[in-house]
Amino acid sequence: MRFRYLFLALSSVVFLASCGNDLSIVSKERSLRSGYSYSGGGGYTTDAPSSRVVSAGQSKPKDKHGMPLYSGDRLRHVRTTAYTCTESDHLQYGSMNAAGTPLRYSSRVRSAAADWSVYPVGTTFKIKGMPQLFVVDDYGSALTGTGTIDIYTPSKAHMKQWGRRNVEIAIVRWGSYERSAQLLSKRTHHAHCHQMYASIQRKLQSGSTAMR
Repeated sequence: MRFRYLFLALSSVVFLASCGNDLSIVSKERSLRSGYSYSGGGGYTTDAPSSRVVSAGQSKPKDKHGMPLYSGDRLRHVRTTAYTCTESDHLQYGSMNAAGTPLRYSSRVRSAAADWSVYPVGTTFKIKGMPQLFVVDDYGSALTGTGTIDIYTPSKAHMKQWGRRNVEIAIVRWGSYERSAQLLSKRTHHAHCHQMYASIQRKLQSGSTAMR
């Protein structure tokens, strides 16, 4: 029995180390509510959104954060936050995303979370001023009903360095509403999953998915 506990303890250390060196635990919900301001560092350099994109978003409907809700636009002015897998509400999922694959954080491709009825799973985009591609493969209850995108980072320290910032994104490829609905259909006992699933179903039935 003592060896079993030792194995479990070592397994936990390995898991936490795989998510980054900062092992402090903080809730994703709390970090979104508190609204970290960008303080630099971490190599997270983003360019300011162009005045043209900001201006184009001003006439759009707004979400609860006062940010534009788009339909079809590939250039967007978007509110972003950050998260990491050592947060208390992500520990049960480990380093896996909601699509069932490993979260990605490399010099080429990084994971992101969003409302899948806004950015369906597989949506690929670039952030102005950054070379990486970001792929929506995760979601979060605090994101549902908003246009906010949560950027995956490897530790709490990196999460704070990203903070909360409004950026310009360019959609490279749209994901699949059908795939999103398939994944969410098995999780509708969760309120946020039910909300996303119902919204996607309305879009699929009305044929509005062609306009995103």
